[in-house]
Amino acid sequence: MRSTKIVTSFIRDNEKLLILKRSNKVKSMKGLWAGISGIIENNEPPLKRAKIEIFEEAGIIEQDITLIKSAEEMRINSPQYENHEWEIFPFLFESKNPTIKLNWENSEFKWINVEELKNYETVPSLQKVLFNLL
Repeated sequence: MRSTKIVTSFIRDNEKLLILKRSNKVKSMKGLWAGISGIIENNEPPLKRAKIEIFEEAGIIEQDITLIKSAEEMRINSPQYENHEWEIFPFLFESKNPTIKLNWENSEFKWINVEELKNYETVPSLQKVLFNLL
């Protein structure tokens, strides 16, 4: 089975959680709600990739985020590709009143309460990834 290593980060501001809607310009999971994700390149540390993705996708600089928790990597079968799994490295960060500047990868964002996540059409296993961080 093929495996792709990715980071998935959540940003929390007080009791609200940031979720992003994937744009129609991305390769996979178009139109689904997600955390901030990206493919780990070469052998870079997952935390480093998480911070890069947070800046690229949401415009939040490293000095404005605090790592709250990371969780053990999780393996999730890809519904899109046969014989493929995502190896996910989850992170939860705190940021106070960040200004969100989306790039082309996402079309909109929302601040929600954790229990509201079930009301959104999300990428596979997003709730499972998040609950490992809470």
